[in-house]
Amino acid sequence: MNTKSRIMVAVAALMLILTFFFPLWTIDLNAPQYPEGLGIRIWLDQISGMKPNDLQSINGLNHYIGMKVIDPESIPELKIMPYIIVFMIVFGLLNAYMKNRKLIYIWLILFIILGVIGMYDFYMWEYDYGHQLNPDAPIKVPGMTYQPPLIGSKQLLNISAVSLPSTAAIVIFISIFLNIAALYVDTKGKKHEN
Repeated sequence: MNTKSRIMVAVAALMLILTFFFPLWTIDLNAPQYPEGLGIRIWLDQISGMKPNDLQSINGLNHYIGMKVIDPESIPELKIMPYIIVFMIVFGLLNAYMKNRKLIYIWLILFIILGVIGMYDFYMWEYDYGHQLNPDAPIKVPGMTYQPPLIGSKQLLNISAVSLPSTAAIVIFISIFLNIAALYVDTKGKKHEN
């Protein structure tokens, strides 16, 4: 690999450090009774509210419709994801040092597989929270489920839920793109040498 490609791979790996400082995903709720809106921010290692009391307010709303409490401590993925990102950072830096194109392909494939598994896991988490309702809940609407959308918006009774990737997810997409671009730049460089 040429120097430019190696630098791109190293930058792509190092920029993943930013994922520890920004949310990965957002779920925002808008309802007449909450004109300022409510929101959840999903980070690599925690779940927080958009505002200080939002998570508590959302858990209060969820109680009325029979949804489980969103308890970050009970979500094992939040303990695992930081280690996965650290591994991908170290693996990416190793790739830049080793100058081996095959390792970059492995990094890309592994990251894409991890992303697909992560999205499926998140979908199943949302599905569980939205469908496994307490039968003794104060508010019951026959046939109604409360699963937020994976991506996009959905109306849940009088609440509009919007679920979108956030800053850390965008950083991951850019990191993947930089690795693909590094492979392209390296290939183009080799053609010019011949």
